[in-house]
Amino acid sequence: MFDVISNSLAVLFLSVGVFFLWVGVIGVIRLPDIYSRLHAATKCDILGAGLALIGLMIYEGLSFNVLKLLLVTLLLLSSSLVVGHVIARAARRIDLVPWQENREEKLLLEKEKLFREIFKV
Repeated sequence: MFDVISNSLAVLFLSVGVFFLWVGVIGVIRLPDIYSRLHAATKCDILGAGLALIGLMIYEGLSFNVLKLLLVTLLLLSSSLVVGHVIARAARRIDLVPWQENREEKLLLEKEKLFREIFKV
């Protein structure tokens, strides 16, 4: 009876983890700028891989492999946060501005205004 419950719980955690990984992959592909993509990547990394590793720990039971999986999970969680922060800080340092809806239209209007001002059209 305990095996059925633990296997069901492991499958549940693995399924939810894989779902979050797929959502993160879609977010990285579909989102417009580096900050949004970074948000999707770190969230899928933390939630998806974290839940999948917890599911593997439940499936494995009490063994030495659980300790290894726990160390991998802790390393993954801490490194994901640090790497996400470093990438966002580097993007901010090189002045990558966040995406805004209609930003391209605003730039075109500013260029037209500047063109008219320079050439007195």
